[in-house]
Amino acid sequence: MKKLEDYVISIPDFPQEGIIFRDITGILQDADGLKLSIDTITDMLDGIDFDIVAGSESRGFIFGMPVAYNLHKPFIPIRKKGKLPRATISEEYALEYGTATIEIHEDAIKPGQKVVLVDDLMATGGTMEAMIKLVERLGGEVVKCCFVMELAGLHGRELLKGYDVDSAIIYEGK
Repeated sequence: MKKLEDYVISIPDFPQEGIIFRDITGILQDADGLKLSIDTITDMLDGIDFDIVAGSESRGFIFGMPVAYNLHKPFIPIRKKGKLPRATISEEYALEYGTATIEIHEDAIKPGQKVVLVDDLMATGGTMEAMIKLVERLGGEVVKCCFVMELAGLHGRELLKGYDVDSAIIYEGK
């Protein structure tokens, strides 16, 4: 049986020389890889008491929604600025070159609800930190942060200290 990392397509020198791009489409385009990724994240939540799964646009949707479905939990989308139709709160975060803003409906999470956050990749941790801030501003409690892949060389875990963070695959480099 293949391991999850066997489905990841590694592309050297993209987007620049010396970088290895870890492409998740190899996981998505293989039924066994997709099942293994969802099952792995679902297993990360064994024994965790939570009310809601939330994920960021768009790959957090891909992995978070089936996990929510499997565990019979609601799924909350965290989207790019301007994509949600009702009243929202927003959080800006740093990118490698510039900033981005994500939003959540202001009624998506009720005070005291326990939330699991799902995304495909942890690099610097900036997106997940912004997601955590949104949940906490609404009064929710983040009980777990789940990733398919982590680039440990970018030290994202340092930004997320104090939170329960789990990654299915950890690559030591960038």
